[in-house]
Amino acid sequence: MGSVRLLFFSVLQDLTGTESMEVNLPDQGLKVRELLDMVIESFPGLEAWKTRLLIAVDCEYADLEQVVKPGSEVALMPPVQGG
Repeated sequence: MGSVRLLFFSVLQDLTGTESMEVNLPDQGLKVRELLDMVIESFPGLEAWKTRLLIAVDCEYADLEQVVKPGSEVALMPPVQGG
């Protein structure tokens, strides 16, 4: 078992109360959607953002089916808004 580092940006920091956290994963990893479901269990306020989040794994945008391996860094970001 290893861990991934989750980074929260913008309003997601307000919802979670943190900029980052470590999450333990099985050695084979998890799909992004499975990891997201784990995070939402801890922070139910993120549920409303689930379908709109931008997600990056190791600085590359990822889809929900991508496998996240231990040692990775996962960034969760709200959609970009123009002004």
